[in-house]
Amino acid sequence: MGMSARTRTTLLLTLISALFFLPFLGGVHLFDWDEINFAEIAREMIVTGQYLEPQIHYEFFTEKPPMFMWLQALSMLIFGVGEYASRFPNALMGVVVIPFLYRLGYRLHGHRFGVFWALAFFGSILPHLYFKSGIIDPIFNFFIFLGILGLIRFHWTREQNDGKGTIKWLILAGVSTGIAVLVKGPVAYLITSIVLGVYFVIKRFRFFITIPQFLIYSIVVAGVTGIWFGLNYLSVGPTFITEFTIRQWELFSTPDAGHGGFPGYHFVVLLLGCFPVSVFALRGMFRVQDPQLKGGVRERDMRLWMLILFYVVLILFTIVKSKIVHYSSLAYYPLTYLGAWTVVRILDGSIKFKGWMKGLLIGIATLPILLTIVLPYFGKNIEQLRPLFSADPFAMENLNAEVQWTWDGSLAGLWLLGVMITFFLLLRNHPKRSFQTLFLGTGVWVTLTLVMYINKIESISQRAAIEFWQGLQGKEVYVHTYGYKSYAHLFYSSVMPVENEKYTDQEWLFHGDIDRPVYVSMKVTSRQRFEEENPDFEFLYDKNGFYFYVRKPALAN
Repeated sequence: MGMSARTRTTLLLTLISALFFLPFLGGVHLFDWDEINFAEIAREMIVTGQYLEPQIHYEFFTEKPPMFMWLQALSMLIFGVGEYASRFPNALMGVVVIPFLYRLGYRLHGHRFGVFWALAFFGSILPHLYFKSGIIDPIFNFFIFLGILGLIRFHWTREQNDGKGTIKWLILAGVSTGIAVLVKGPVAYLITSIVLGVYFVIKRFRFFITIPQFLIYSIVVAGVTGIWFGLNYLSVGPTFITEFTIRQWELFSTPDAGHGGFPGYHFVVLLLGCFPVSVFALRGMFRVQDPQLKGGVRERDMRLWMLILFYVVLILFTIVKSKIVHYSSLAYYPLTYLGAWTVVRILDGSIKFKGWMKGLLIGIATLPILLTIVLPYFGKNIEQLRPLFSADPFAMENLNAEVQWTWDGSLAGLWLLGVMITFFLLLRNHPKRSFQTLFLGTGVWVTLTLVMYINKIESISQRAAIEFWQGLQGKEVYVHTYGYKSYAHLFYSSVMPVENEKYTDQEWLFHGDIDRPVYVSMKVTSRQRFEEENPDFEFLYDKNGFYFYVRKPALAN
């Protein structure tokens, strides 16, 4: 007996995901801050053998729990310390998530829905891109979502079976949320609790989960997180919990290091960054006058849960003062669900593909198409960009980077243009194929854009500094930055532990009786102040907006 259609589709989606997410992860340096920050913590775990207390520059790190860094450290033990190993956990998660969404969608609403949910996630810009990154959020978001799914399934099972067989779903939900807490922190539990609370209010305060049942879920969450938090508390006391809590409040109440933004920041990020599915998701958020929902009560209920999750994430991170693109990335799950839901209903004729959706789709697509077509032109004629950055000396010097721009880079933009043309040509007579072309084609465009441009962008933005630090690997030196925050000097110089406890004291490094050379990097904007305050440093060279200095021990002068 041959494989079922569901099994064949699962294997095909797994293969496609592996082909797109696993190669080329190490083709470009890690980006400051987050990618290098987490990779450096994982590297230091390997160097010290200390896995229970995450460290950065060999000092206790209290901004994140260690789960993601454990995965990176394991990856580094397999592949070696570097970019590929740092990004591999997320790439592997992508290989899991895409077929998982198909299987979940199949169970919820059938084969067609499952296919388009998986394709919508694969073929939207930021959801696809983040599986190629070394940041925490893809794994964090998956386990929050899995926890919420467990609670939804608990609710449905309780309704159907009068409470029998529900405990396993509470345990699954608790374990999943607990893992999410170990990845990034208690915000996973907070988001889940808010979602439950909003659903409770919408359902007119009808208890779909009793207080004892919620306590069971919460106890499981606490039990999972206690595996590390408890051991950490026994080891270092309340240090992590106290400093972590303070840091989370700072992120909530104040813009973090310039990461501010306007109130509609995350709406714009999701609309543009989740192209093309965001256009269809907008329609999925509207009130639907359709008594013939194929999934009946459960389809309406699942759609309600996804709407609640989307708005909770959007509103919560609109309130948070720090505005960073990936803060709202949990919304990718409900957004792609709602987008796939709309696409399937367009295909079955119950929703019309109206002009405003077509216009918005074309309007948003125009931005990445034009950008990726014209980049080679401006790369070859960089002087035309300088007036745009005249108020930023650092950006002006970034533009001095020697980058070889070739016209074949425009192929990415031309590819997306072709995808959009093909989509509209197929729409009338082959609508299913047209939507498949749209999502698969956009996924290919993301990969093409990365291959064509990411090295060039990194060359302009940070490579000069990274190459400087790489040149110090294996040398007995102190490394430091001045006037800007970075972790590149730690990871790319492969800094090792030292006995001198003053190694992070800037005053001692800049003016004290040092026992080894001190190398410092800064941006052009800090150069004048640095030279006035620190005359003992010798200027080495500058490149693309970065300036490099050294201070040698007195005996070496």
